Amino acid sequence: MQPRQPTTRRVTMTDVARAAGVSPMTVSYTYNRPERVSEESRSRVLRTAAALGYPGPDPSARSLRYGVTRTLGVVLGEHLSYAFDDPQAVAFLAGIAEVCAERGYGLLIVPTGTGDEDAGRVVAAPVDAYVVWTTTGDDPALAAACGTRRPVVVHGGPGRDGTTLVGIDNRGAARAVGAEVFATARRPAVLSFPVDRQRDTFVRRGVEPDTVGYPVTRDRLAGYRDAAEELGIDWSEVPVGVCRTNDEAEARSVMRHLLAAAPDLDAVAAMSDRLALAALREAADPVRISGWDDSDVAREHGLTTVAQSLRAQGTACATAALGDPAPDHRDDWRLVRRASTGG
Repeated sequence: MQPRQPTTRRVTMTDVARAAGVSPMTVSYTYNRPERVSEESRSRVLRTAAALGYPGPDPSARSLRYGVTRTLGVVLGEHLSYAFDDPQAVAFLAGIAEVCAERGYGLLIVPTGTGDEDAGRVVAAPVDAYVVWTTTGDDPALAAACGTRRPVVVHGGPGRDGTTLVGIDNRGAARAVGAEVFATARRPAVLSFPVDRQRDTFVRRGVEPDTVGYPVTRDRLAGYRDAAEELGIDWSEVPVGVCRTNDEAEARSVMRHLLAAAPDLDAVAAMSDRLALAALREAADPVRISGWDDSDVAREHGLTTVAQSLRAQGTACATAALGDPAPDHRDDWRLVRRASTGG
């Protein structure tokens, strides 16, 4: 039988106080409210703590005691790698991170969309407030965040009682870019983001916006429909290719299905610049194409697009989550005309 190894007991605040000849309150103030301790007492406490190997108060215990963590949670609703692979997600998170850095907050990404554990993961996150990336009204992760009674800011929607909503007027912007890309079209099509949390990929004519779960997708489809109908185009005949993610390779596959369903299509309104690039690479000339976001891809390939700043919207979400008034970003977009629509 092996001899039992002695255990190393963690040095406590009381141990430091006893060795330094001060009260435990003085030790506590040394770390948490140093302005209330004389320089002599503070130096003695810190010297004693160093000699005993005391690292300071347990941060998690302090968080429980004061009810704050000084950490902002971002409920992503995507695979964790999306936060680093998608350029717009990167820009959005950079805006949040900038606010956190300025205010001394940490940033915790809470990936969801993986199953029954989503709600529990959100509730268990040690954060003071949540920023939720666009999702659907029936998302359990959104309900879980709201149920914690911590501040919740939703980017892009859905709006919900007790939450703050930050985003642009997606319908108005889609109507403007749709009018541009469909201007001379006889057989237009749409390359779309997913319509619900099932994220099925399909091609279907005349997808009705009211049936769509994701508010951003719903509003952009409604704006494209507005533009088509104002130009005398029958929306029920417009094929919509739905992608599972904002991924160029997948979008090229969906675009091929679109071309098979409508070989004579002559215009494509895509819900991102990445999707528009996929359409550009799969379609034969002449096809008018528009994107969304005014990214480097749009500028490099001459794509007509909608310019918006996801970084500025991330900043707005973070400041609102931390208690500031939410800036109104509904009109913070503009149409950029380039060669892909003859601009």
